[in-house]
Amino acid sequence: MRKIYADARTALEGLTFDGMTIMSGGFGLCGIPENLIAALRDTGVKDLTVISNNAGVDGFGLGQLLETRQIAKMISSYVGENKEFERQYLAGELQLEFNPQGTLAERIRAGGAGIPAFFTATGVGTLVAEGKDVRTFDGRDYVMETGLVADLSIVKAWKADERGNLVFRKTARNFNPMMATAGKVCVVEVEEIVPTGSLDPDHIHTPGIYVDRIIQGTFEKRIEQRTVRQHAGA
Repeated sequence: MRKIYADARTALEGLTFDGMTIMSGGFGLCGIPENLIAALRDTGVKDLTVISNNAGVDGFGLGQLLETRQIAKMISSYVGENKEFERQYLAGELQLEFNPQGTLAERIRAGGAGIPAFFTATGVGTLVAEGKDVRTFDGRDYVMETGLVADLSIVKAWKADERGNLVFRKTARNFNPMMATAGKVCVVEVEEIVPTGSLDPDHIHTPGIYVDRIIQGTFEKRIEQRTVRQHAGA
């Protein structure tokens, strides 16, 4: 089956519906699927539950879907760089399920591995554990967390071959590989598509078995917070 699509719009055709759950890769603005997020905005799909480490910044990335009010709920670990995210949450316009960052990563990994739930010590005795099953193992309390699975995962990788084998680059790897495994359908945007067989098998991070559709995108790659120091000779 041919996995390569012409653009983000055609790659999402037939996959979106109101009320769906979407996993979106990236950390801040690093490794986010810029093209697919913009295409989601243009579909007008609404009442979305979005699983992502955060919602990026105002006006870019997932921030676009917040501005258009297409997101009803976020499952995240951090919201600090997005004023609209904060405003909607404090105004009661947006549901938010906070997770410790490691717990969120493990919930996604567990979902992709077919593990329905696991126990972790993180969050015991805090608001994170309220309403959840807490059990004691070897004298220590652990809270039960459930695995996460999405109707659609959208992922950014560096390279893909024609069968969807993926290579991620440096910190842009972040949440992307585990989200690729935890979506019922996985659509990936990449910087380069290479012929099948040209990737070193030892360098492949995500096997193509998890990837359904691929596009080659163009990327703005904004910097979330540009920090510079004055030159010593200035």
